[in-house]
Amino acid sequence: MKRTLLTVVIVSAACTGAISVAHAQDGVDKAKAMAFDARMFALPRLEKTYACFVRRYDANHLAQHPKQKVGAMKLLVAAEDAPEDKTTNYSFRLGIKYRHRSGDFDSSGYCNHTIATDAGNEARFECGVDCEGGGVNVALSRDDKSAIVRLQKIVVWNRNKPDDEASDALFAGADDRIFRVDRADASECAELVTDRKELAALRHK
Repeated sequence: MKRTLLTVVIVSAACTGAISVAHAQDGVDKAKAMAFDARMFALPRLEKTYACFVRRYDANHLAQHPKQKVGAMKLLVAAEDAPEDKTTNYSFRLGIKYRHRSGDFDSSGYCNHTIATDAGNEARFECGVDCEGGGVNVALSRDDKSAIVRLQKIVVWNRNKPDDEASDALFAGADDRIFRVDRADASECAELVTDRKELAALRHK
């Protein structure tokens, strides 16, 4: 069963007792946040806008990183305007294939802007999975052609198994702390989307 953002929100309610979709951008300069969005989405903003990043690690890379558990990664970041709240909601979906395990694994959650002071006040997305499921930190390369994904732990689900058997977790380890995934056409991330209307919109980007 593939995990969806609606599933994540429902699980969040079970964990916290309330559903909260909007995430405030407290403490982040609005101009920096807008500049980061312009770089991330690389096109005029629509009501809902996507950025897709993909990497299939080749044999040469994996030979240089023998302890890397991930063989392929896809990242879909979305920004959706909520006019009634005068805010924008950010979300992510992550897909991974393990190097030595079969199956397709997904995770998803919501993001906030954050500032990395150890990187010269660089703007990034800090994205989390509910119920202490970890998450990812997403920055951009200098040329904006790649996303830099950092993690310590993230809970993922095997999309072809029922929920009670699907849960797994990717821990950073020696070679799984930082990933560079390259910008791709939004259709490359279509497998991470289950809602039919959203999928149709994504494929027409």
